[in-house]
Amino acid sequence: MHVEDLETGTKHTKLENEKVQVLHDAHGYILDTEGAGPNADNSTKLANDGHTILIPQPSDDPSDPLNWSSYKKHLILLVISWAALLPDYGSATGAVTLIPQAAIWGMSPDTVNHSQVGNVFMLGAGGVVAVALSAYFGRLPVLSWFLVFATATAAWCAAASTFESFMAARILNGFFSTVAQGGGLMFINDMFFFHERARKINIWAGFIILSPYFGPLFTAFIITTQEWSVAFWLFFAMCALALVLTVLFVPETYYNRQHPDSPSNGPRILTLTGVHQRRHNLLRPNTLVDAFLRPVKVLLKLPILFICFYYILTFAWVVGINTTLSIFLTPLYNFGPKQIGFFYFTPVVAALLGELAGHWIHDLIARLYMRKHNGHFEPEVRLRAIFISTPFMVAGIVLLGYALENAYHYMLAALGWGLYVFGIMITTVAINAYGLDSYPDGSGEVAAWINMARTTGGFIVSYFQVEWADAMGPKNSFAVQAGIVAGAAVIPICLVVWGKALRERAGPLAFKTA
Repeated sequence: MHVEDLETGTKHTKLENEKVQVLHDAHGYILDTEGAGPNADNSTKLANDGHTILIPQPSDDPSDPLNWSSYKKHLILLVISWAALLPDYGSATGAVTLIPQAAIWGMSPDTVNHSQVGNVFMLGAGGVVAVALSAYFGRLPVLSWFLVFATATAAWCAAASTFESFMAARILNGFFSTVAQGGGLMFINDMFFFHERARKINIWAGFIILSPYFGPLFTAFIITTQEWSVAFWLFFAMCALALVLTVLFVPETYYNRQHPDSPSNGPRILTLTGVHQRRHNLLRPNTLVDAFLRPVKVLLKLPILFICFYYILTFAWVVGINTTLSIFLTPLYNFGPKQIGFFYFTPVVAALLGELAGHWIHDLIARLYMRKHNGHFEPEVRLRAIFISTPFMVAGIVLLGYALENAYHYMLAALGWGLYVFGIMITTVAINAYGLDSYPDGSGEVAAWINMARTTGGFIVSYFQVEWADAMGPKNSFAVQAGIVAGAAVIPICLVVWGKALRERAGPLAFKTA
């Protein structure tokens, strides 16, 4: 792979080309002046530490997102992360309200669950469409318009008086609410330098991993005293907050380095709605057809296809455990809705611990590699974090299965669940960072396909997880899940060994815009 400007085929002046060569050679990224070699020049821009090379090299334009203040960048990151929390939170809220809805509408919980399945599927599909549209209209207008419809459909969910109405609202909400989850890497790639991205992905991914646990946690407490619709009015308020924060604080983050004369941001209302970006042809020379072909081109790259398949096999059990756990907890420990709500503090704490550990783990792995390779860095190094997370995931699933089968103390069941969530948090950051480092020009598309893989795994498992657990028992069914997670680790191992060769053979994305 090459530095972004080389990947997009941008024409550089002779001086710019020389600078690009300083930053990257055939062996991977050069992130430290120690590895820049004798061709380094004094015009190469460095981080504040005086030796980390900035990739990409920022322009001298203060409107370049790379030059924005740290406060502004992190405020935008937090807004995007909050918006990324919404889709899984809303999906999990629907899962917990199935029983009271079934009682009110005179239907079986299994029938009401059809709205859940449709919602989960749209969580993936919506992200792919969102990033394609962003490559033509700009990041901000797609984010703001999608959040408008996500907020409206969240209110529709809460106000629905029939199952048919509720199901339509849920499906549409899944499609629109996933915009920041499916396209979050675009904003991170726009604003942060290469050496900063792993920690920023860690923050964004933390909100995503936490979201399916916050939904049941709050909803379980709400439905003990309130109608099910109250839980969805809370979800509506959360969507509305994301929309308000976006309108107030998020600018257009895309900066056209081929045509810096095209201003990214103009009058606020025109920038929010996308009129400014189209008027100035910000994302030229992209056509709408080009924009929708971008996700296809990214998925055809074997490294991306492989990590998506790996993520399907490892993340699916997040949904599987969420689907079945209350079925086991209720008779085994005599838990009611409130006790199950408290039990959901387990994955929340585990995800936060994974977030905290990942803050150092991913950068530590990178620094150790660069220290041994004279400042060089390969994207495949990101996947080494999975060798740390896999034992946690496997041990956690096995312990959970044994605890539920043999009626161990509920704290052991909680420990097993927590170990798995801790591992999946580190895994999520590793594969997103790998995809972004491998194809930075396709940041949105990479995020969308990884998100699609995550939701596809959940979509498939939701059809058979309950019956599977009933037929085999928790110990055997969870043991099979643990075996699948362990076996799937072969994929990142192969990518660590042969991933670079696959990337070089596949070639760059060669998009018209980054």
